[in-house]
Amino acid sequence: MDAAHTLPFVKTNPDSPLPKDPTPRDAVAVRGARSGPRAIAKEPDWSREERRRPWDPGRRLLRCIRAYQMTATWWPPLRKLVRAFLIPRHWFWSAVAGADIPLNAQLGGGAILPHPNGVVIHPRAVIGPNCVIFQQVTIGTRGWNRPAPVIGAGVEIGAGAKLLGPITIGDGARIGANAVVMCDVPAGCTAVGIPARVVNRRRMRKAS
Repeated sequence: MDAAHTLPFVKTNPDSPLPKDPTPRDAVAVRGARSGPRAIAKEPDWSREERRRPWDPGRRLLRCIRAYQMTATWWPPLRKLVRAFLIPRHWFWSAVAGADIPLNAQLGGGAILPHPNGVVIHPRAVIGPNCVIFQQVTIGTRGWNRPAPVIGAGVEIGAGAKLLGPITIGDGARIGANAVVMCDVPAGCTAVGIPARVVNRRRMRKAS
Protein backbone atom coordinates (compact mmCIF):
# COMPACT_ATOMS: atom_id res chain seq x y z
CA MET A 1 0.00 0.00 0.00
CA ASP A 2 1.23 3.49 -0.85
CA ALA A 3 2.44 5.56 2.07
CA ALA A 4 0.47 8.55 0.79
CA HIS A 5 -2.76 6.61 1.43
CA THR A 6 -1.78 5.44 4.90
CA LEU A 7 -0.50 8.83 6.02
CA PRO A 8 -2.57 11.41 4.11
CA PHE A 9 -1.46 14.35 6.24
CA VAL A 10 2.27 13.62 6.18
CA LYS A 11 4.54 14.39 3.26
CA THR A 12 6.36 11.23 2.31
CA ASN A 13 9.03 10.30 -0.18
CA PRO A 14 7.53 7.78 -2.64
CA ASP A 15 10.96 6.24 -3.20
CA SER A 16 11.60 5.58 0.49
CA PRO A 17 10.60 2.18 1.89
CA LEU A 18 7.71 1.95 4.32
CA PRO A 19 8.57 1.34 7.97
CA LYS A 20 8.53 -2.27 9.05
CA ASP A 21 5.90 -3.59 11.41
CA PRO A 22 7.26 -3.85 14.95
CA THR A 23 8.40 -7.26 16.02
CA PRO A 24 7.06 -8.72 19.28
CA ARG A 25 10.31 -7.74 20.99
CA ASP A 26 9.90 -4.15 19.74
CA ALA A 27 6.32 -4.08 21.00
CA VAL A 28 7.46 -5.16 24.44
CA ALA A 29 10.07 -2.40 24.41
CA VAL A 30 7.45 0.17 23.47
CA ARG A 31 5.16 -0.97 26.28
CA GLY A 32 8.06 -0.85 28.70
CA ALA A 33 8.87 2.70 27.64
CA ARG A 34 5.29 3.78 28.16
CA SER A 35 5.11 2.23 31.63
CA GLY A 36 8.51 3.51 32.71
CA PRO A 37 9.33 6.00 35.46
CA ARG A 38 6.92 8.92 35.63
CA ALA A 39 8.30 12.40 36.14
CA ILE A 40 6.65 14.37 38.94
CA ALA A 41 7.15 18.12 38.87
CA LYS A 42 7.28 19.70 42.32
CA GLU A 43 7.04 23.23 40.92
CA PRO A 44 3.51 24.34 39.98
CA ASP A 45 2.79 24.57 36.27
CA TRP A 46 0.48 27.59 36.19
CA SER A 47 -0.19 27.16 32.48
CA ARG A 48 -2.43 24.22 33.38
CA GLU A 49 -4.89 26.66 34.97
CA GLU A 50 -5.15 28.95 31.96
CA ARG A 51 -8.62 29.04 30.41
CA ARG A 52 -8.74 26.95 27.22
CA ARG A 53 -12.26 27.83 26.02
CA PRO A 54 -14.89 30.48 26.76
CA TRP A 55 -16.95 28.16 28.94
CA ASP A 56 -14.59 26.53 31.43
CA PRO A 57 -16.22 26.47 34.91
CA GLY A 58 -13.40 24.55 36.60
CA ARG A 59 -10.67 26.96 35.59
CA ARG A 60 -12.87 30.00 36.17
CA LEU A 61 -13.56 28.82 39.71
CA LEU A 62 -9.85 28.32 40.32
CA ARG A 63 -9.19 31.81 38.98
CA CYS A 64 -11.62 33.27 41.54
CA ILE A 65 -9.85 31.43 44.35
CA ARG A 66 -6.40 32.54 43.17
CA ALA A 67 -7.50 36.16 42.83
CA TYR A 68 -9.01 36.16 46.33
CA GLN A 69 -5.89 34.66 47.92
CA MET A 70 -3.63 37.07 46.02
CA THR A 71 -5.23 40.00 47.87
CA ALA A 72 -4.09 38.70 51.27
CA THR A 73 -1.11 41.11 51.36
CA TRP A 74 -2.89 44.12 49.90
CA TRP A 75 -3.63 47.37 51.67
CA PRO A 76 -6.65 46.53 53.92
CA PRO A 77 -9.14 49.09 52.50
CA LEU A 78 -8.29 48.05 48.94
CA ARG A 79 -8.40 44.37 49.87
CA LYS A 80 -11.86 44.79 51.38
CA LEU A 81 -13.12 46.56 48.28
CA VAL A 82 -11.76 44.00 45.83
CA ARG A 83 -12.95 41.03 47.88
CA ALA A 84 -16.44 42.47 47.94
CA PHE A 85 -16.43 41.81 44.19
CA LEU A 86 -14.55 38.50 44.28
CA ILE A 87 -16.72 36.76 46.87
CA PRO A 88 -19.99 36.95 44.86
CA ARG A 89 -18.03 35.91 41.80
CA HIS A 90 -16.81 32.84 43.69
CA TRP A 91 -20.40 32.07 44.74
CA PHE A 92 -21.51 32.28 41.12
CA TRP A 93 -18.88 29.97 39.68
CA SER A 94 -19.26 27.54 42.60
CA ALA A 95 -22.95 27.26 41.75
CA VAL A 96 -22.25 26.90 38.03
CA ALA A 97 -19.53 24.29 38.57
CA GLY A 98 -21.44 22.50 41.33
CA ALA A 99 -18.31 22.43 43.49
CA ASP A 100 -17.61 23.32 47.12
CA ILE A 101 -14.04 24.63 47.21
CA PRO A 102 -13.58 27.38 49.81
CA LEU A 103 -11.76 30.61 49.10
CA ASN A 104 -9.12 29.69 51.71
CA ALA A 105 -8.46 26.27 50.18
CA GLN A 106 -4.81 25.18 50.39
CA LEU A 107 -4.66 24.15 46.76
CA GLY A 108 -1.30 23.95 45.00
CA GLY A 109 -0.73 25.61 41.66
CA GLY A 110 -1.32 23.81 38.40
CA ALA A 111 -4.47 22.05 39.60
CA ILE A 112 -6.89 20.68 37.02
CA LEU A 113 -10.61 20.06 37.57
CA PRO A 114 -11.73 18.45 34.28
CA HIS A 115 -15.31 18.08 35.57
CA PRO A 116 -15.70 20.10 38.79
CA ASN A 117 -19.24 18.94 39.52
CA GLY A 118 -19.54 17.55 43.05
CA VAL A 119 -15.96 18.28 44.14
CA VAL A 120 -15.78 19.05 47.88
CA ILE A 121 -12.51 20.12 49.51
CA HIS A 122 -12.10 20.86 53.21
CA PRO A 123 -10.32 24.14 53.98
CA ARG A 124 -7.77 22.33 56.16
CA ALA A 125 -6.83 19.86 53.42
CA VAL A 126 -3.41 20.50 51.87
CA ILE A 127 -3.13 19.67 48.17
CA GLY A 128 0.19 19.80 46.36
CA PRO A 129 0.93 21.25 42.93
CA ASN A 130 -0.13 19.83 39.57
CA CYS A 131 -2.86 17.54 40.88
CA VAL A 132 -5.83 16.32 38.84
CA ILE A 133 -9.17 16.03 40.64
CA PHE A 134 -12.11 14.51 38.82
CA GLN A 135 -15.82 14.88 39.54
CA GLN A 136 -17.61 13.89 42.77
CA VAL A 137 -14.38 13.80 44.79
CA THR A 138 -14.53 14.52 48.52
CA ILE A 139 -11.39 15.51 50.44
CA GLY A 140 -12.28 16.07 54.07
CA THR A 141 -12.23 14.97 57.70
CA ARG A 142 -13.86 12.14 59.62
CA GLY A 143 -15.64 14.43 62.04
CA TRP A 144 -15.95 17.92 63.41
CA ASN A 145 -12.62 19.69 64.01
CA ARG A 146 -10.57 16.70 62.87
CA PRO A 147 -7.41 16.66 60.71
CA ALA A 148 -7.70 16.63 56.92
CA PRO A 149 -5.62 14.86 54.26
CA VAL A 150 -2.25 16.03 53.00
CA ILE A 151 -1.81 15.33 49.30
CA GLY A 152 1.51 15.49 47.47
CA ALA A 153 2.45 16.73 44.03
CA GLY A 154 1.14 15.28 40.78
CA VAL A 155 -1.56 13.15 42.39
CA GLU A 156 -4.45 11.96 40.22
CA ILE A 157 -7.75 11.42 42.03
CA GLY A 158 -10.39 9.47 40.13
CA ALA A 159 -14.10 10.23 39.94
CA GLY A 160 -16.10 9.65 43.08
CA ALA A 161 -13.10 9.02 45.33
CA LYS A 162 -13.25 9.90 49.03
CA LEU A 163 -10.11 10.89 50.95
CA LEU A 164 -10.90 11.21 54.63
CA GLY A 165 -8.99 11.91 57.82
CA PRO A 166 -5.36 12.50 58.78
CA ILE A 167 -3.81 10.67 55.85
CA THR A 168 -0.88 11.42 53.57
CA ILE A 169 -0.95 10.77 49.83
CA GLY A 170 2.56 10.63 48.36
CA ASP A 171 3.78 12.37 45.23
CA GLY A 172 2.58 10.88 41.97
CA ALA A 173 0.06 8.55 43.59
CA ARG A 174 -3.16 7.59 41.85
CA ILE A 175 -6.51 7.13 43.53
CA GLY A 176 -8.97 4.94 41.68
CA ALA A 177 -12.55 5.90 40.95
CA ASN A 178 -14.94 5.54 43.91
CA ALA A 179 -12.13 4.52 46.25
CA VAL A 180 -12.54 5.34 49.95
CA VAL A 181 -9.06 6.19 51.21
CA MET A 182 -8.57 6.25 54.98
CA CYS A 183 -4.91 5.23 55.13
CA ASP A 184 -1.63 6.59 53.82
CA VAL A 185 -0.72 5.96 50.19
CA PRO A 186 3.03 5.93 49.43
CA ALA A 187 4.48 7.95 46.59
CA GLY A 188 4.02 6.43 43.15
CA CYS A 189 1.38 3.95 44.29
CA THR A 190 -2.18 3.30 43.15
CA ALA A 191 -5.00 2.83 45.65
CA VAL A 192 -8.36 1.31 44.75
CA GLY A 193 -11.35 -0.24 46.47
CA ILE A 194 -13.56 0.26 49.53
CA PRO A 195 -11.71 0.57 51.81
CA ALA A 196 -8.82 1.47 49.56
CA ARG A 197 -5.76 -0.72 49.32
CA VAL A 198 -2.46 -0.21 47.51
CA VAL A 199 -2.32 -2.44 44.45
CA ASN A 200 1.01 -1.54 42.85
CA ARG A 201 4.09 0.60 43.21
CA ARG A 202 5.42 2.60 40.29
CA ARG A 203 8.99 3.75 39.92
CA MET A 204 9.39 7.50 40.22
CA ARG A 205 12.03 9.86 38.96
CA LYS A 206 12.56 13.55 39.50
CA ALA A 207 11.59 15.85 36.67
CA SER A 208 14.59 17.35 34.93
